[in-house]
Amino acid sequence: MAFNTFCRLLGRSALLVAGLLLCLQTAFAQDLDEVRKRGVLRHLGVPYANFITGSGDGFDVELMQLFAKELGVRYEYVQTNWNDVIGDLIGKEIRYKPSVQEVGPRPIRGDVIANGMTILPPRVKLLDFSEPTFPSAVWLLARPDVPVAPIKPSGNREQDIKATKARMALGTTFVMDNSCLDPTLYDLEGKGLKLKRFNGSTNINDVVPAMLKRESDMTLLDVPDVLVALELWPGQIKVIGPISEEQRMAAGFRKDSPELRKAFNAFLARTKADGTYMRLVKKYFRVAPRYLPDFFRDLPPTR
Repeated sequence: MAFNTFCRLLGRSALLVAGLLLCLQTAFAQDLDEVRKRGVLRHLGVPYANFITGSGDGFDVELMQLFAKELGVRYEYVQTNWNDVIGDLIGKEIRYKPSVQEVGPRPIRGDVIANGMTILPPRVKLLDFSEPTFPSAVWLLARPDVPVAPIKPSGNREQDIKATKARMALGTTFVMDNSCLDPTLYDLEGKGLKLKRFNGSTNINDVVPAMLKRESDMTLLDVPDVLVALELWPGQIKVIGPISEEQRMAAGFRKDSPELRKAFNAFLARTKADGTYMRLVKKYFRVAPRYLPDFFRDLPPTR
Protein backbone atom coordinates (compact mmCIF):
# COMPACT_ATOMS: atom_id res chain seq x y z
CA MET A 1 0.00 0.00 0.00
CA ALA A 2 1.38 3.41 -0.92
CA PHE A 3 2.42 5.57 2.02
CA ASN A 4 0.08 8.44 1.02
CA THR A 5 -2.89 6.07 0.81
CA PHE A 6 -2.03 4.64 4.24
CA CYS A 7 -1.95 8.16 5.72
CA ARG A 8 -5.36 8.99 4.23
CA LEU A 9 -6.89 5.83 5.69
CA LEU A 10 -5.30 6.55 9.05
CA GLY A 11 -6.77 10.08 9.01
CA ARG A 12 -10.23 8.75 8.22
CA SER A 13 -9.94 6.24 11.05
CA ALA A 14 -9.04 9.00 13.47
CA LEU A 15 -12.11 10.98 12.43
CA LEU A 16 -14.32 7.93 12.90
CA VAL A 17 -12.92 7.35 16.38
CA ALA A 18 -13.46 11.00 17.32
CA GLY A 19 -17.05 10.80 16.09
CA LEU A 20 -17.61 7.61 18.06
CA LEU A 21 -16.27 9.21 21.24
CA LEU A 22 -18.64 12.15 20.80
CA CYS A 23 -21.57 9.76 20.34
CA LEU A 24 -20.58 7.81 23.45
CA GLN A 25 -20.34 11.04 25.42
CA THR A 26 -23.82 12.04 24.28
CA ALA A 27 -25.19 8.62 25.19
CA PHE A 28 -23.70 8.26 28.68
CA ALA A 29 -23.30 11.77 30.14
CA GLN A 30 -26.94 12.51 30.70
CA ASP A 31 -29.35 12.32 33.62
CA LEU A 32 -29.51 12.72 37.40
CA ASP A 33 -27.76 9.46 38.29
CA GLU A 34 -24.78 10.37 36.09
CA VAL A 35 -24.54 13.83 37.71
CA ARG A 36 -24.45 12.23 41.17
CA LYS A 37 -21.90 9.61 40.12
CA ARG A 38 -19.69 12.30 38.60
CA GLY A 39 -20.06 14.39 41.76
CA VAL A 40 -20.46 17.72 39.98
CA LEU A 41 -23.27 19.78 38.46
CA ARG A 42 -21.98 21.67 35.42
CA HIS A 43 -23.87 24.95 35.05
CA LEU A 44 -23.69 26.37 31.53
CA GLY A 45 -24.15 30.10 31.46
CA VAL A 46 -23.65 33.35 29.57
CA PRO A 47 -22.94 36.57 31.53
CA TYR A 48 -26.21 38.42 31.24
CA ALA A 49 -28.08 41.05 33.27
CA ASN A 50 -27.92 40.02 36.94
CA PHE A 51 -28.57 36.35 36.21
CA ILE A 52 -24.83 35.83 35.73
CA THR A 53 -22.85 38.95 36.51
CA GLY A 54 -19.47 37.72 35.32
CA SER A 55 -18.03 38.37 38.79
CA GLY A 56 -18.79 34.94 40.23
CA ASP A 57 -22.33 35.62 41.38
CA GLY A 58 -25.81 36.30 40.06
CA PHE A 59 -29.40 35.13 40.47
CA ASP A 60 -28.94 31.92 38.46
CA VAL A 61 -25.47 31.29 39.87
CA GLU A 62 -26.79 31.23 43.43
CA LEU A 63 -29.86 29.22 42.42
CA MET A 64 -27.69 26.54 40.78
CA GLN A 65 -25.22 26.53 43.67
CA LEU A 66 -28.12 25.77 46.02
CA PHE A 67 -29.41 23.08 43.66
CA ALA A 68 -25.98 21.41 43.51
CA LYS A 69 -25.80 21.49 47.32
CA GLU A 70 -29.19 19.79 47.55
CA LEU A 71 -28.03 17.08 45.13
CA GLY A 72 -24.91 16.57 47.24
CA VAL A 73 -22.53 17.41 44.40
CA ARG A 74 -19.97 20.09 43.66
CA TYR A 75 -21.03 23.16 41.65
CA GLU A 76 -19.08 24.09 38.52
CA TYR A 77 -19.74 27.12 36.32
CA VAL A 78 -19.01 26.62 32.61
CA GLN A 79 -19.01 29.90 30.68
CA THR A 80 -20.21 29.85 27.09
CA ASN A 81 -21.89 32.30 24.68
CA TRP A 82 -25.35 32.73 23.17
CA ASN A 83 -24.37 31.11 19.87
CA ASP A 84 -23.01 27.93 21.49
CA VAL A 85 -24.87 27.51 24.78
CA ILE A 86 -27.56 25.09 23.52
CA GLY A 87 -25.05 23.07 21.49
CA ASP A 88 -22.79 22.85 24.55
CA LEU A 89 -25.69 21.28 26.47
CA ILE A 90 -27.12 18.84 23.93
CA GLY A 91 -23.89 17.88 22.15
CA LYS A 92 -25.03 19.07 18.72
CA GLU A 93 -23.99 21.82 16.37
CA ILE A 94 -27.09 23.95 15.79
CA ARG A 95 -28.02 25.94 12.68
CA TYR A 96 -30.87 28.42 13.28
CA LYS A 97 -31.46 29.87 9.82
CA PRO A 98 -33.57 29.37 7.78
CA SER A 99 -34.90 26.83 10.32
CA VAL A 100 -33.57 25.11 13.43
CA GLN A 101 -31.46 22.08 12.52
CA GLU A 102 -28.98 19.81 14.29
CA VAL A 103 -26.09 19.60 11.82
CA GLY A 104 -23.42 17.56 13.62
CA PRO A 105 -21.94 16.42 16.95
CA ARG A 106 -19.96 18.50 19.42
CA PRO A 107 -18.76 17.85 23.00
CA ILE A 108 -21.28 18.09 25.83
CA ARG A 109 -19.93 20.68 28.27
CA GLY A 110 -22.70 21.01 30.85
CA ASP A 111 -25.81 19.59 32.50
CA VAL A 112 -28.13 22.60 32.69
CA ILE A 113 -28.44 26.07 31.15
CA ALA A 114 -29.42 28.87 33.53
CA ASN A 115 -28.76 32.47 32.50
CA GLY A 116 -32.13 34.13 32.13
CA MET A 117 -33.01 32.08 29.05
CA THR A 118 -36.42 32.92 27.61
CA ILE A 119 -38.70 30.06 26.62
CA LEU A 120 -39.03 30.52 22.85
CA PRO A 121 -40.48 28.15 20.18
CA PRO A 122 -37.14 27.46 18.41
CA ARG A 123 -35.56 26.56 21.75
CA VAL A 124 -38.43 24.27 22.80
CA LYS A 125 -37.57 22.09 19.79
CA LEU A 126 -34.12 21.50 21.26
CA LEU A 127 -34.56 21.68 25.05
CA ASP A 128 -36.92 20.78 27.84
CA PHE A 129 -37.46 23.76 30.12
CA SER A 130 -38.06 23.79 33.85
CA GLU A 131 -40.94 25.53 35.53
CA PRO A 132 -40.54 29.31 35.07
CA THR A 133 -37.77 30.90 37.08
CA PHE A 134 -38.41 34.55 36.10
CA PRO A 135 -40.92 36.66 34.15
CA SER A 136 -39.97 38.65 31.09
CA ALA A 137 -41.16 40.46 27.98
CA VAL A 138 -39.44 42.46 25.25
CA TRP A 139 -39.71 46.24 25.29
CA LEU A 140 -38.53 49.03 23.00
CA LEU A 141 -36.04 51.50 24.49
CA ALA A 142 -34.60 54.76 23.19
CA ARG A 143 -32.24 57.51 24.27
CA PRO A 144 -33.98 60.62 25.68
CA ASP A 145 -32.73 62.76 22.75
CA VAL A 146 -34.40 60.54 20.14
CA PRO A 147 -37.71 62.18 19.08
CA VAL A 148 -39.85 59.11 19.82
CA ALA A 149 -42.50 59.48 22.52
CA PRO A 150 -43.43 56.60 24.84
CA ILE A 151 -46.84 55.17 24.11
CA LYS A 152 -49.80 55.86 26.38
CA PRO A 153 -50.83 52.47 27.84
CA SER A 154 -54.33 51.54 26.72
CA GLY A 155 -54.91 48.60 29.02
CA ASN A 156 -54.94 46.34 25.98
CA ARG A 157 -51.60 44.59 25.42
CA GLU A 158 -52.21 43.92 21.72
CA GLN A 159 -52.99 47.59 21.02
CA ASP A 160 -49.95 48.71 23.02
CA ILE A 161 -47.68 46.38 21.02
CA LYS A 162 -49.11 47.72 17.76
CA ALA A 163 -48.53 51.32 18.90
CA THR A 164 -44.96 50.53 19.97
CA LYS A 165 -44.12 48.87 16.66
CA ALA A 166 -45.36 51.99 14.86
CA ARG A 167 -42.82 54.05 16.83
CA MET A 168 -40.02 51.90 15.37
CA ALA A 169 -40.54 53.57 11.99
CA LEU A 170 -39.07 56.77 13.45
CA GLY A 171 -35.48 55.55 13.73
CA THR A 172 -33.02 52.66 13.66
CA THR A 173 -33.51 49.79 16.12
CA PHE A 174 -30.99 47.24 17.35
CA VAL A 175 -32.08 43.60 17.06
CA MET A 176 -30.13 40.39 17.66
CA ASP A 177 -30.64 37.15 15.74
CA ASN A 178 -31.05 33.81 17.58
CA SER A 179 -31.94 35.53 20.85
CA CYS A 180 -35.05 36.89 22.55
CA LEU A 181 -34.38 40.07 20.51
CA ASP A 182 -34.72 38.24 17.18
CA PRO A 183 -37.08 40.30 14.97
CA THR A 184 -38.59 37.19 13.38
CA LEU A 185 -40.21 36.35 16.73
CA TYR A 186 -42.27 39.55 16.70
CA ASP A 187 -43.22 39.88 13.03
CA LEU A 188 -40.89 42.83 12.43
CA GLU A 189 -39.19 41.68 9.22
CA GLY A 190 -40.36 43.01 5.87
CA LYS A 191 -42.31 45.89 7.42
CA GLY A 192 -40.10 48.70 6.16
CA LEU A 193 -38.51 49.20 9.58
CA LYS A 194 -34.86 50.21 9.97
CA LEU A 195 -33.67 47.12 11.82
CA LYS A 196 -29.97 47.06 12.65
CA ARG A 197 -28.35 43.74 13.58
CA PHE A 198 -26.23 44.16 16.69
CA ASN A 199 -22.90 42.55 15.81
CA GLY A 200 -20.66 44.23 18.37
CA SER A 201 -20.62 41.05 20.46
CA THR A 202 -22.80 38.05 21.30
CA ASN A 203 -23.56 39.53 24.73
CA ILE A 204 -26.94 41.24 25.13
CA ASN A 205 -25.44 43.30 27.96
CA ASP A 206 -23.53 45.28 25.32
CA VAL A 207 -26.61 46.46 23.39
CA VAL A 208 -27.58 49.43 25.58
CA PRO A 209 -24.02 50.86 25.78
CA ALA A 210 -23.86 50.71 21.97
CA MET A 211 -27.19 52.54 21.71
CA LEU A 212 -25.94 55.20 24.14
CA LYS A 213 -22.91 55.65 21.86
CA ARG A 214 -25.42 56.56 19.10
CA GLU A 215 -24.82 53.42 17.06
CA SER A 216 -28.61 53.07 16.95
CA ASP A 217 -31.57 55.22 17.98
CA MET A 218 -33.49 52.48 19.76
CA THR A 219 -33.13 48.86 20.80
CA LEU A 220 -35.24 45.88 21.69
CA LEU A 221 -34.46 44.59 25.18
CA ASP A 222 -35.99 42.06 27.54
CA VAL A 223 -37.43 43.27 30.82
CA PRO A 224 -34.81 41.91 33.28
CA ASP A 225 -32.06 43.66 31.33
CA VAL A 226 -34.21 46.81 31.15
CA LEU A 227 -34.49 46.84 34.95
CA VAL A 228 -30.71 46.61 35.28
CA ALA A 229 -30.15 49.24 32.57
CA LEU A 230 -32.50 51.75 34.23
CA GLU A 231 -30.41 51.51 37.41
CA LEU A 232 -27.05 51.62 35.62
CA TRP A 233 -27.91 54.57 33.35
CA PRO A 234 -30.58 56.65 35.16
CA GLY A 235 -32.02 59.38 32.99
CA GLN A 236 -30.25 58.10 29.86
CA ILE A 237 -32.92 55.64 28.71
CA LYS A 238 -36.65 55.87 28.09
CA VAL A 239 -39.03 52.96 27.70
CA ILE A 240 -41.22 53.39 24.60
CA GLY A 241 -43.51 50.37 25.07
CA PRO A 242 -43.92 46.58 24.73
CA ILE A 243 -42.98 44.56 21.67
CA SER A 244 -44.08 41.16 23.01
CA GLU A 245 -46.65 39.55 25.22
CA GLU A 246 -45.43 38.50 28.66
CA GLN A 247 -42.76 35.80 28.45
CA ARG A 248 -41.17 33.35 30.87
CA MET A 249 -37.56 32.42 31.57
CA ALA A 250 -36.47 29.00 32.79
CA ALA A 251 -33.59 26.56 33.15
CA GLY A 252 -32.90 24.39 30.09
CA PHE A 253 -32.25 20.64 30.18
CA ARG A 254 -31.49 17.97 27.60
CA LYS A 255 -34.55 16.09 26.49
CA ASP A 256 -32.96 12.90 27.81
CA SER A 257 -32.47 14.37 31.31
CA PRO A 258 -36.03 14.11 32.68
CA GLU A 259 -35.00 13.15 36.22
CA LEU A 260 -32.57 16.05 36.56
CA ARG A 261 -35.27 18.43 35.35
CA LYS A 262 -37.82 16.85 37.75
CA ALA A 263 -35.39 17.25 40.66
CA PHE A 264 -34.81 20.92 39.77
CA ASN A 265 -38.55 21.64 39.55
CA ALA A 266 -39.05 20.16 43.02
CA PHE A 267 -36.12 22.19 44.34
CA LEU A 268 -37.45 25.40 42.72
CA ALA A 269 -40.89 24.88 44.29
CA ARG A 270 -39.30 24.55 47.74
CA THR A 271 -37.22 27.71 47.30
CA LYS A 272 -40.36 29.62 46.35
CA ALA A 273 -42.29 28.21 49.32
CA ASP A 274 -39.64 28.94 51.96
CA GLY A 275 -38.75 32.48 50.83
CA THR A 276 -35.29 31.68 49.44
CA TYR A 277 -36.41 32.52 45.90
CA MET A 278 -37.69 35.98 46.81
CA ARG A 279 -34.49 36.67 48.74
CA LEU A 280 -32.56 36.16 45.50
CA VAL A 281 -35.05 38.26 43.52
CA LYS A 282 -34.67 41.19 45.91
CA LYS A 283 -30.89 40.81 45.92
CA TYR A 284 -30.45 40.88 42.15
CA PHE A 285 -33.67 42.41 40.74
CA ARG A 286 -35.08 44.46 43.60
CA VAL A 287 -37.55 46.45 41.47
CA ALA A 288 -38.84 43.42 39.52
CA PRO A 289 -41.91 42.84 41.75
CA ARG A 290 -42.98 46.45 41.11
CA TYR A 291 -42.73 46.17 37.31
CA LEU A 292 -43.95 42.56 37.00
CA PRO A 293 -46.33 42.15 39.96
CA ASP A 294 -48.48 39.31 38.61
CA PHE A 295 -45.64 36.77 38.63
CA PHE A 296 -44.52 37.57 42.18
CA ARG A 297 -47.88 38.38 43.82
CA ASP A 298 -48.58 35.03 45.50
CA LEU A 299 -45.03 34.19 46.58
CA PRO A 300 -44.24 34.25 50.32
CA PRO A 301 -41.85 36.90 51.67
CA THR A 302 -38.10 36.37 51.92
CA ARG A 303 -36.63 34.07 54.50
